Amino acid sequence: MTREIAVVAFAQTAHRRTSEELSEVEMLMPVLHEVLERTGLKTADIGFTCSGSSDYLAGRAFSFTLALDGVGAWPPISESHVEMDGAWALYEAWTKLLTGDADTALVYSYGKSSPGSVRDVLTRQLDPYYVAPLWPDSVALAALQAQALIDAGETDEPALAAVAARNRAAASSNSRAQLRGSMLQGDYLVRPLRTGDCPPIGDGAAAVILATGERARELCARPAWIRGIDHRVEAHGLGVRDLTDSPSTRLAAEKAGAFERAVDTAELHAPFTSQEVILRKALRLDDSVTVNPSGGALAAHPIMAAGLIRVGEAAARIHRGESDRALAHATSGPCLQQNLVAVLEGDPR
Repeated sequence: MTREIAVVAFAQTAHRRTSEELSEVEMLMPVLHEVLERTGLKTADIGFTCSGSSDYLAGRAFSFTLALDGVGAWPPISESHVEMDGAWALYEAWTKLLTGDADTALVYSYGKSSPGSVRDVLTRQLDPYYVAPLWPDSVALAALQAQALIDAGETDEPALAAVAARNRAAASSNSRAQLRGSMLQGDYLVRPLRTGDCPPIGDGAAAVILATGERARELCARPAWIRGIDHRVEAHGLGVRDLTDSPSTRLAAEKAGAFERAVDTAELHAPFTSQEVILRKALRLDDSVTVNPSGGALAAHPIMAAGLIRVGEAAARIHRGESDRALAHATSGPCLQQNLVAVLEGDPR
């Protein structure tokens, strides 16, 4: 990389089970205002804007164009969109800044899961010929993965319950989290997964600002420098994958430089407790690493924003001086199909 690029600001909504009184633009606007205020920038100062969202979730085509009303698209701006989690929008913005075409970028993502059935909507990600016609929903597929882990002797139900309890206990100090503190594991949704093993359904949005070099140091007292970022994908066919492992996460981490030196913090996008077990193994995270101090996706999981939030939460800890080298992970698709890993560092203290 020839240019240093950093996350200089992060903002997110207070995640809620439903925000039916708000449109997507109304939900997004306060976040955009907050992230700009943190840097003192105005919309006209942003060199590139990129967003992540899903038309399937919104229930209408080109829904992201309405969100541009919240950004301010006139006079014309340099703008792009990915039909993915906002972490992939951040990757595109990072690439744009590397080219030298811009020095600052605004990245945002949002999702309203409350209006429909997320479990059914996510079936549209599946192979359209052999899997999607069977309508296996997202929780059923995650349960297959969890059972494979249990059968392989890599975890059990009490261990999964402990993962849920630790994440939601960590969320007690996160005022934006949807679920905080202790809660019962509840009944089975799909064996072996109980309610507590699964992410909450909710609405939310997030935004970050990227900047290069000295511009980043002007905008932030301690920028979170992106030392490496990479994303990889598993085979689309679930039957040809080992669901107890995540080779794409391991490869993305290797290419991002995560194994070169130890990290002190990791924000993992693990919507289900069993997926944290897999990610910890793939990313070689031991007990010396603080995992999901924000509570992770088990505490708040706005579809299309949860991955970007992992990057933002990791960066925010560096901004506050609570971390020196952090790993952020985002995923998309069934059973950890697509995975992105970023390594963030603060300047030496």
